[in-house]
Amino acid sequence: MNQKMFCYQCQETAGCKGCTVSGVCGKKPEVAAVQDLLVYVTKGLSAITTALRAQGKEVSPEINHLITLNLFTTITNANFDQESIEARIRATLDLRTQLAARLGDASALPQVALWDGAGNWAEKAATVGVLSTEDEDIRSLRELITYGLKGLSAYSKHANALLQDDGEVDAFLQKALAATLDDSLTVDQLVALALETGKYGVSGMALLDKANTGAYGNPEITKVNIGVGKNPGILVSGHDLRDLEMLLEQTQGTGVDVYTHSEMLPAHYYPAFKKYPNFVGNYGNAWWKQKEEFESFNGPILMTTNCIVPPKDSYKDRLYTTGAAGFPGCTHIPGEIGQQKDFSALIEHAKKCAPPTQLETGEIVGGFAHAQVLALADQVVEAVKSGAIKKFVVMAGCDGRAKSREYYTEFAKALPKDAVILTAGCAKYKYNKLPLGDIGGIPRVLDAGQCNDSYSLAVIALKLKEVFGLDDINDLPIVYNIAWYEQKAVIVLLALLYLGVKNIHLGPTLPAFLSPNVAKVLVENFGIAGIGTVEEDLALFFGEHA
Repeated sequence: MNQKMFCYQCQETAGCKGCTVSGVCGKKPEVAAVQDLLVYVTKGLSAITTALRAQGKEVSPEINHLITLNLFTTITNANFDQESIEARIRATLDLRTQLAARLGDASALPQVALWDGAGNWAEKAATVGVLSTEDEDIRSLRELITYGLKGLSAYSKHANALLQDDGEVDAFLQKALAATLDDSLTVDQLVALALETGKYGVSGMALLDKANTGAYGNPEITKVNIGVGKNPGILVSGHDLRDLEMLLEQTQGTGVDVYTHSEMLPAHYYPAFKKYPNFVGNYGNAWWKQKEEFESFNGPILMTTNCIVPPKDSYKDRLYTTGAAGFPGCTHIPGEIGQQKDFSALIEHAKKCAPPTQLETGEIVGGFAHAQVLALADQVVEAVKSGAIKKFVVMAGCDGRAKSREYYTEFAKALPKDAVILTAGCAKYKYNKLPLGDIGGIPRVLDAGQCNDSYSLAVIALKLKEVFGLDDINDLPIVYNIAWYEQKAVIVLLALLYLGVKNIHLGPTLPAFLSPNVAKVLVENFGIAGIGTVEEDLALFFGEHA
């Protein structure tokens, strides 16, 4: 087959098989190639750091951060800038050479660790991508692990930005990444490694939860304005709270307001951000609507992480990137971990722009992370015991463009009135503005926050298991109907599997990177399933009660 590229790491991959001409996300074949090369050289570097640790030698936090950021850079919709990715490849090769000199005998390293960057990069990329693993099941499991590690890298990076590190998580990430090069590993061993990736996914999300709450306090129930003010504004999208904090500090007294977009909405739930008078509210919806919403915002937009849609020319000059994000022709704001970033260019740009065009009015409610829900534990438990709440439905995950995702809106509307939705991630935009009401003062949509805050949903489930004296988390009145899009959802799924959660329904389609045999393992051992129609799934989850 004459393919220009091959990528199937996201839910929207072409035909649910793989993008071979250009990415549905907008990624060009040239960018896909250098992303494949970046993953390739990062695996090689990880093989060396793993070997160094085996010799009792230290690997610095700076090296860990580089590997983490490399993976994060290749997440769907994060970085479309070929030059910046090539610069990361060169930096990684330089570091690999330095570290290899510390090893001594490198004969046991896989060949990938020894590649020096010589030759034609495009030709090299064609030999090291996903399809370079011939066995379909081994390839499937290697990619499942790699995508989980990409998701883990995102959560680690956000924690690192708040000066929090977990050396065990970093060491595992690198060891597991290097293990995807090991041709001796069997299917069973790779399945075990995928579950171990889930274990460290829990640790990584716990680290980020600690970093966020330590810096900004525990999220609390908050009403967030979805209208606009009269001042010019800056719109912040992505996921990075530290970037938002620095921007808010620098906009004080400037006459410029700051709004969140998509996954940044949960920033409003943290007490520390409520002290900023120009932190106005949330503008718009999930990431995939940004072409229309960014245009109507009128002011500059800061993309702190992934979820970039290739911008229209009408606002491309207003789109700024930072961190792992990048797009050719857009201004990139530099700044390493621990450094103060300079957002003066955005602020001056905003002053020259019209205020945002109003899209909607009103408020939405969120802030139901684990500390807040556990504070309401008595009320929640009583509602369950009295029968006022019959079931919780976990509808966390991602939103996306596919028309099939309207299923989640219709499913939420059709839920029995005694069911409560637990959510996190941008999937919530399918139903968080619906008038679903409450049960005895408990809202029927409990939003824990960003996709990484799915950790809160796990903590809540484990606490309820303890309160009700259950031996098995699957005996709780909780069903899982989760939407996925990219690699952060993969690590959340693996984390839930590690915690023993079964019968998770995943949609709108099962991942293309699951081979039939690997999918069969997940179905038989964990009850993983896809979605049906709203009526079929309501009957499955609720029986006659629906």
